[in-house]
Amino acid sequence: MFADLLIIFLASLVVIAVFRRLHLPPILGYLFVGVAMGPSALGWVGGGHDLTFLAEFGVVFLLFTLGLEFSLPRMLALRSMVFGLGSMQFSLTALALFALFFATTSLSLEAAVILAGGLALSSTAIVLKELSSLSQTLTPHGQRAIGVLLFQDMVAVLLLVMVPVLGGNGETVWYIDMLWALGKTVLLFVGLLAVSRWVLPKVFHEIAEARQPELFVLMALVIVLLAAWLTHLMHLSMALGAFIAGMMLGESHYRHQIEADIRPFRDVLLGLFFVSVGLLVDIHVLWAEIIEVLAFTLALVAIKGIVVFLLVKYRSGSTGIAWRTGLALAQGGEFCFALLTLAFTHQLIDQEVVSLVISVTVCSMVLTPLLLRGVPNMMARMHRETREESHLEEISSAHAEDSNHVILCGYGRVGQAVGRFLRREEYAYVALDDDPVRVREAGAGGNHVHFGDCRRHDLLKAVGIERARMVVIAVDNGEHSLQILHTVRDISADIPVLVRTRDDSLLDTMQQAGATEVIPEQLESSLMLASHVLVLLGMREQQVKGLMDEVRGERYKLLHGFYHGNQPNLLEAHGHDRVLLHATVLTKSAYARGKTVAELELQDFDIELQHIRRGEEEFEPLPDEVLRSGDALVFSGGVEAIEAAEARILGDMS
Repeated sequence: MFADLLIIFLASLVVIAVFRRLHLPPILGYLFVGVAMGPSALGWVGGGHDLTFLAEFGVVFLLFTLGLEFSLPRMLALRSMVFGLGSMQFSLTALALFALFFATTSLSLEAAVILAGGLALSSTAIVLKELSSLSQTLTPHGQRAIGVLLFQDMVAVLLLVMVPVLGGNGETVWYIDMLWALGKTVLLFVGLLAVSRWVLPKVFHEIAEARQPELFVLMALVIVLLAAWLTHLMHLSMALGAFIAGMMLGESHYRHQIEADIRPFRDVLLGLFFVSVGLLVDIHVLWAEIIEVLAFTLALVAIKGIVVFLLVKYRSGSTGIAWRTGLALAQGGEFCFALLTLAFTHQLIDQEVVSLVISVTVCSMVLTPLLLRGVPNMMARMHRETREESHLEEISSAHAEDSNHVILCGYGRVGQAVGRFLRREEYAYVALDDDPVRVREAGAGGNHVHFGDCRRHDLLKAVGIERARMVVIAVDNGEHSLQILHTVRDISADIPVLVRTRDDSLLDTMQQAGATEVIPEQLESSLMLASHVLVLLGMREQQVKGLMDEVRGERYKLLHGFYHGNQPNLLEAHGHDRVLLHATVLTKSAYARGKTVAELELQDFDIELQHIRRGEEEFEPLPDEVLRSGDALVFSGGVEAIEAAEARILGDMS
């Protein structure tokens, strides 16, 4: 197993890096590693029982961290989703799949029941991983999906109990086994509740007092593994026990620290789980029956997605929540693999059917990240374009008589602050923003805000940019601000344009593109802080104001750049456009020693020499100033320019 793990981790390291460059979900990368390294492809990894058992702990850690977010009160509040929506989803989906198998295949009644029940379950690992990475676990569709998944985890235990019964090997009546499994779940829940309420808080308090981080990490690991071990002993799902344990600790003061300690183990083991899923795919079966696999995959995704959509639509009335929930739950799940293995052991399903269903399930899993990420983005773009087109005439007619007004591009924190001052002083303005929730809330508050992309010519013309007095660009994205500026200048070359930027990295670019004024937010906050410091030190307010105006008049030259600190690679740390401040001390062998500032030709590197420090003296650089050994040259510029200039300045004279 050690060799298998080494191969998997090395392959995952390369593949995940490539997938991230291609902007593909890492889950697909792990599945690709499993398929490529598996017995039916390269054959580098065998995929034994030990590896699969270890991979299951990835799901265990994932359910534990999810449980930390769902406290007991929140869980009780979701009971209608868990037992109401969850039970209906499973029942209707299993019934539809059973009818499909019974009508189109020659499977036995028992095999059709097992396959329908197994494929009605969705992938807890994939759905929760994607919802978490997209920050959608607490959204309406995320909570509905999680509620259904929790019910499915409980049903999976009952399905595992049913297989031996259907195979004729059950020692007791099937419903007694199911009632026994439910009783053990309730017993486990009550026991963990008591421990988390009266034992664990005291233990964590003592560990926190010891101030040993490794003890906290060990305690968090012990809790997860102990909960999984208890449920395993009770012949229940390890993931179910981990979720209950996490939920019990959801109200603890140490919840965030526990989650931070668990996350590295969770992500690594969860990646191993997805690799183990990929190992189950038989490339030969997949290629030989590719048409059947694709057809069944599309049928599975369609049936599960439509059932969930109709149920959520009926219960909530929201089409958006319904189709998002349907996309999240449209795939097969990891519990299906356990059911197939058990059914094959009891001779209910043959090997060919097992390989086919595994291929279909994995294909549906591969589709899920693409559906969750791609379809909502596509729908949002279509909805935004349709909405903008439908409201363009309405916006144009509403502002047909406006003149001498201010246009605010972006209505976030900064745009709203400017709008409040304009409203207070009774200046007319209209704002544009591409956040529908923000536009709706601001519109309800009486603000003149419209939804739309400020980079569009027709939208700016609709709000009367030709008759406007000024444009303020307050978008929190430098590239978007530059594009808006270009659009404004295409329409009007004379209108004053004020641009808010986060720092000075695009200051010169904005000026060259036609900005009347560029206000770097970080530099302005630095000026405000410095002015307060000088006033408190005794400098007259009028003198301080004159100094600040002088700095602004020089385009913040005094504040250009900053010392980058302990960063081994400036390019990785700050990017190409960030202006840095850097000091270079001349050595005896430096190329610049004995030369004048003009002879260095620093203009070739697009950097600016701020000042020279010689001993305790600091002075402005003059072109004919001769540089000496020990001089500290302080200059500002981009990362690559700094590195190139320093290479010339310090170049060995020999």
